[in-house]
Amino acid sequence: MTATAQPSGQSGPEPTVVLVHGAFADASSWNGVIERLQHQGCTVVAPANPLRGVALDAAYLASVVNQFDGPVLLVGHSYGGAVITNAAATATGVVGLGLRRRLRPRRRRSAGRRCGQFQGQPPRDGPGPA
Repeated sequence: MTATAQPSGQSGPEPTVVLVHGAFADASSWNGVIERLQHQGCTVVAPANPLRGVALDAAYLASVVNQFDGPVLLVGHSYGGAVITNAAATATGVVGLGLRRRLRPRRRRSAGRRCGQFQGQPPRDGPGPA
């Protein structure tokens, strides 16, 4: 993943990069990315995504983001992309969104409709009864 936080020639503080994992991972899935970004001098945070539905997860993420001073760049993987998109609507200081592999709905299903199917349901660990 390659991203430029600010257009060249623009001054100001560098954004804090907030990495949000998808539904079948945890924050440690970003460890390699975190190391590379920190090596480049970026401030990086990968909070746990509670996986309780897009609305609740987005509200939680917005509360995390609101604790940072300065600009924030949100990056989400898969389901995390839906979470960051919703969190950005209420969080302060968000200067951009980055998506690492988008949520891919089945044919004729929007990502919003697909995510809406699971509102309020706890995540499952693999196949089998919930």
